[in-house]
Amino acid sequence: MLLWLTEYLSQFISGFAVFQYLTFRTMVSVVTALVMSLVIGPIVIAKLSYHQIGQTVREDGPVSHLSKAGTPTMGGALILIVIFVTTLLWGELSNRYVWTVLVVTMAFGTIGWVDDYLKISRRNSKGLRARWKYFWQSIAGLSAAIFLYTTAQLPAETDLIVPFFKDVAIPLGGGFVVLAYFVIVGTSNAVNLTDGLDGLAILPTVMVGAALGLIAYVAGNVEFAEYLQIPYIPDAGELAVFCGALIGAGLGFLWFNTYPAQVFMGDVGALALGAALGVVAIIIRHEIVLFIMGGLFVLEAVSVIVQVASFQLTGKRVFRMAPIHHHFELKGWPEPRVIVRFWIITLVLVLIGLSTLKLR
Repeated sequence: MLLWLTEYLSQFISGFAVFQYLTFRTMVSVVTALVMSLVIGPIVIAKLSYHQIGQTVREDGPVSHLSKAGTPTMGGALILIVIFVTTLLWGELSNRYVWTVLVVTMAFGTIGWVDDYLKISRRNSKGLRARWKYFWQSIAGLSAAIFLYTTAQLPAETDLIVPFFKDVAIPLGGGFVVLAYFVIVGTSNAVNLTDGLDGLAILPTVMVGAALGLIAYVAGNVEFAEYLQIPYIPDAGELAVFCGALIGAGLGFLWFNTYPAQVFMGDVGALALGAALGVVAIIIRHEIVLFIMGGLFVLEAVSVIVQVASFQLTGKRVFRMAPIHHHFELKGWPEPRVIVRFWIITLVLVLIGLSTLKLR
């Protein structure tokens, strides 16, 4: 919205022309979202506390988590509101990719909100039944995948790009829909599984989102894309503004979510942010790079799959508890140690993912 206003004002005051630069709007987006989060955050936390919207804790979880019961949850709604408002303020609203990622994010956020609400109203950690959660996730994920496939204008928009190789682009055809579905739904649930310790999920989400924003910018610039030998995706650069909003909102939330947390993200935030990362990666054709950079999310999800499969097949557990961050807690690692070490792992993985832009 403000983009249109500054474009109009630039006819009279040349200084407003700076807002036409994507890089500048991305930086402004980060600052806007960060400031908005820091200002609104205390108000949201107070409201959540007043209405007794508190966290429910698994009875079979680590003993150290029992003290977390009652901590305000559903704080992810703050992140989503800030991202949505900031993107509307500084994004190009005629861009189909911007609306695609916003709609997907809000759709998964709604699913997460229902899940959180049921947990709170029923006073247990069960929430929305798994089959219904996956059903609505599938509806949202498939809708986005089909929309991107049917509106694709270039072959590069649906090809599978293999990193580290210059000319490897695999035509997927209708298989693009299947891949996009699994990336969106899979990433959404993987981030949700990671969100089990104070600040554990949000900073890796910010780091991966920042890297995807950078890739979106170069993929949407024909000269940079040609130089780096990655697919040129027209209009994809505008997603950098969305990623900027995610960075600012995420860092603002971390201010309150860092150990010991004043507020938890809840499924409303985790499911939505995971889906957002997935759909951005799909649009810019870097799903495999997302798999690398989001290795922590993959590890958390795989640990749950392995744990469940092992117990059902052999009656034995591979880990002391899944997701894997709880395994390390039960081994005696203090919560802050688990969190920071997992952050460090994500930083390394993000740098490896970004290196694929040049190592081809």
